[in-house]
Amino acid sequence: MAKEKNIAIKEVELTNNCPECYNQLLKLTFYQKHTYNAFFHRITSQISHEIKCKTCYSMIYPVNWTEDIERVFEYYNKLATPEKKATKPTTLTFVLITLAVVAVGVGTYFLIA
Repeated sequence: MAKEKNIAIKEVELTNNCPECYNQLLKLTFYQKHTYNAFFHRITSQISHEIKCKTCYSMIYPVNWTEDIERVFEYYNKLATPEKKATKPTTLTFVLITLAVVAVGVGTYFLIA
C-alpha cells in the first residue's frame, strides 16, 4: 500500500495581519506530494499550501485572505520551486531484479549443461 507524504519545500514568515486575531505572525508553507511504496518512491508535481497564524493557531483559508495576503502569496508562489517530477526505485526493487537475473542465469546454465 502506498504512503503519501507532503514534504515542505518552502516556509516563509509573513508580516501581514491575521484576519482572526490581527497579529503579524503568519506562516506560509508550500508542500509537494511524495508517494512511497515497497518498490518505488514517486515525486509528484502536486503542490499545496497553507497559511497559519502563529498566535491563534488558526488556518487562514483563501476565503478570508485580504488583498495584501493575496499579493504576498502570489509572489511567494512564484518563488516556490518544487523538485522535478520523478520515480526512483527502492533497494528492494534492485534486489528483486538481481535475484531474477541470477535465477535466469542459473536456469540457463542447468538447461545447457
